[in-house]
Amino acid sequence: MSMHSETPQTGGGSTGAETIDYMTDTRPIAAGEIAPGCKKRDPIVVAENVTRSFGGINAVDVEYLEIPRHKITALIGPNGAGKTTLFNLLTGFDTPNTGKWQFEGNSLAGVSSYKVARMGMVRTFQLTKVMGKLTVMENMRLGASNQSGEKLYKALFKGIWGGQEKKITEEANVLLQKFKLDAKKDDYAASLSGGQRKLLEMARSLMVRPKLVMLDEPMAGVNPALTQSLLDHIKNLKAEGMTVLFVEHDMHMVRHIADWVVVMAEGKIVAEGPPADVMKNPAVIDAYLGAHHDVDLGDSEGIKELAAELEADEESIVGTESAGIISSDVLVAEAGPETGPGTAPGTAHGRHSAEEPTSSEQPPRTVKDTE
Repeated sequence: MSMHSETPQTGGGSTGAETIDYMTDTRPIAAGEIAPGCKKRDPIVVAENVTRSFGGINAVDVEYLEIPRHKITALIGPNGAGKTTLFNLLTGFDTPNTGKWQFEGNSLAGVSSYKVARMGMVRTFQLTKVMGKLTVMENMRLGASNQSGEKLYKALFKGIWGGQEKKITEEANVLLQKFKLDAKKDDYAASLSGGQRKLLEMARSLMVRPKLVMLDEPMAGVNPALTQSLLDHIKNLKAEGMTVLFVEHDMHMVRHIADWVVVMAEGKIVAEGPPADVMKNPAVIDAYLGAHHDVDLGDSEGIKELAAELEADEESIVGTESAGIISSDVLVAEAGPETGPGTAPGTAHGRHSAEEPTSSEQPPRTVKDTE
């Protein structure tokens, strides 16, 4: 667990640096009353009146948002809430219709995505962006910034950039060992599994030595065997003094590692606060579940209760891959013996995926089907 020296950002008469353990720091995150768009004690990102519309539909309409420094913040919300679009706007991959936003006090309006990354604000993608025809090590080297060999007139002379590349390779080796990818360093990235590609993308982002790491659904498509490894790496980012902002649908994962939760629905910030409080917020439950207002999204008993309610709701798709709020394997595990022997994971009564026919299209049930 890392200890860091931090100079206080606000007044109070202190002139020296104080040693802070970010993993056990219990100072309040909010600067006042907790509410959507509330002020933070020490924000690293501030966004104001950021909007983005597509064909008349407001994908993002964020009146005010601050991301707390040295904390793990989860950005949650139902599919189509605008979470990834907000990521794209903040990191320069898309241009908003209106608004202003800043990182560490520096305005990012009109700043290209690669310049945003050089400033220390990096992101990963929901679908990994590794270069499959390059080796794992080559992918890592590409992540380093300010390389002399990137300039054409210097690239011709190895004596100019050879020493720097050696140092970059050493840094990459350390990260690959930490992420348990060192045995794969000479393999093509295309040969990696989905989870290993997620690890590679996260490791490569650290080559920039970022201050803020933004992860877009880091657990999506990851083998359960690698899930705990990814969780540990995310927590280690915080331990090393970095700020983490991530998008995730798995409420158990959010409750396990997040210090702060921001909830989006229809492009707006509808709630934020500590995970335990947000999970019970009626606005959050309404955004996800509509009529099911009495369910604690982060509690295992709440999931059992939700599963029971949904058995009587033929139109509900909550709990399926198309809804995304609670992973299907969690629903099945919590439902346990209540799930019938003929029921496949994620397809209990009353829940159907986007690929399955609706109740009006299904053939009549037989006695065997209802047993």
